Amino acid sequence: MNIAFVFSDALSATQDWSDLSAQRTQMLAIARELGKEHKVTVYTRRASDSGKARVRVAHGVTMEHLAVGPAEDLSEDDVLRHLSGFGTELTRRWSQDRPDVVHACSWTAGLAAIAGADGLSIPVVQGFICESADPRKARLQRAISRRVGAVVAGCGGEESELIRMGVPRRNIAVVPCGIDVERFRRQGPAAPRGTRSRLLHVGPLSEGKGVLTAIRALEGVPDAELLVAGGPAAADLEHNADAHRAMMLAKELGVEDRVTLLGQVAHAAVPKLMRSADVVVSLPREAAAGVVALEAMACGVPVVASAVGAHTDSVVDGVTGLLVAPDRPAQTARLVRELLADPTRRTALGFAGADRVRSRYSWERISQELLRVYGDVVPTEERTLQPSAA
Repeated sequence: MNIAFVFSDALSATQDWSDLSAQRTQMLAIARELGKEHKVTVYTRRASDSGKARVRVAHGVTMEHLAVGPAEDLSEDDVLRHLSGFGTELTRRWSQDRPDVVHACSWTAGLAAIAGADGLSIPVVQGFICESADPRKARLQRAISRRVGAVVAGCGGEESELIRMGVPRRNIAVVPCGIDVERFRRQGPAAPRGTRSRLLHVGPLSEGKGVLTAIRALEGVPDAELLVAGGPAAADLEHNADAHRAMMLAKELGVEDRVTLLGQVAHAAVPKLMRSADVVVSLPREAAAGVVALEAMACGVPVVASAVGAHTDSVVDGVTGLLVAPDRPAQTARLVRELLADPTRRTALGFAGADRVRSRYSWERISQELLRVYGDVVPTEERTLQPSAA
């Protein structure tokens, strides 16, 4: 099958894809997985004026950088101003090398993909995380969803949101985010630690992402330490407003000596950090992807996660982890204390979580599910019968 992925971002073939957002990381990793047996072309805006227009990034996968707009990251509003030119350039490329299916990897990419495929009878699959709080964006997402062959939701909650937006249920496929199960696994080295029980929070320091709830919960978990990986680089923490707010809260609660802000941690270093923890807490108010919980489960570490979004699909409460309502530090503290007091239960949750992730959330499994979605919108007789690039 000849598959086109469309990003409206300015991506480079040489950058560390694992440090992009969860959605972008997911799609680029899937492109590499699909490239093992199919031809995949990733279309993106150029990230540099000096870079090559076409770069082979993996077996069967090439990235085409389109000279549309400035060679830099742009806000969504700025990207919108260049989508007409983006669509025109896609039409030109696809008239010469027609893909069997196009997967738009954001709602802005969806607008460009629909324009590029117009008149070429190329089916478009749309994937995006619902953000309907913005009325204008919600209207555009609704219009896109009605123009494409299928819409990919990341979890059951997102499927429900799409249905509320007016997308027919029959046009929605639920395909969750996956993770690298070879990098995130139970076996492997762990980061150094002391004698205290260790809790770990991975993610941004901003409001609503769960770090403040984790710090408040720590007050009810005597003698445990909390490591926080995320936010700006370690050297910039001193001048970061979110980091300052987190440490002021820790000082007010008397747990400042048990909270360590690590700053931004390279994605490749996260598995060692997770394997050093007794419990990983992932407590955002919204979890469209739920990747941190998946990574912790894959590492065999019990997770206490907020019962929102993708967490309610991936974390089987009491079996592969524990769920708690968001912004409930006292309840979170109680669950963490119970886990720390019961090593046997932690081990059981860890094994069950790792098994679930490897069987359900590997790149291979997610790629196969997307192929089925593509197969539903591409007539068999129109599929390109050619092997991937060598």
